[in-house]
Amino acid sequence: MAPMSVLFPRGWVPPVGYANGIVVPAGRMVFIAGQVGWDEQQRFHSEDLIPQFEQALKNVLTVLAQAGGKPHHICRMTAYCLDRPAYLAARAELGKIWKRLMDKHYPAMSMIFVADLLDHPAKIELEATAIIPPGRNRRRRQSPVSK
Repeated sequence: MAPMSVLFPRGWVPPVGYANGIVVPAGRMVFIAGQVGWDEQQRFHSEDLIPQFEQALKNVLTVLAQAGGKPHHICRMTAYCLDRPAYLAARAELGKIWKRLMDKHYPAMSMIFVADLLDHPAKIELEATAIIPPGRNRRRRQSPVSK
């Protein structure tokens, strides 16, 4: 199977830190709900954007791993952030976290600034869609919802 392909329209300036589009020929779709910067017990260890971003991204990757997926299987990610100035000031540090956890994989992404998030004191929430190629291991745990 051919891997995921990034779309680069002719004449467009290349995007920085995201892809304009992704083509995935086939696979299992994984939809990851919005993840905030809390731990597995739903406790925040910081009210700051940078550690919350790192934890939220780790949470996305943990959910994806449950389906047998890897970071490079993510084809779309949406970020909802409360504080535009804080985000802009933290871009370099957020980029370092991204590269450590995602390497050089940049899915199609949207950054949306919002007035509030449900889980206080969340500063950022990340949701993702991934496509796991056919034949990948499935590591699913039955949940009460799926019974």
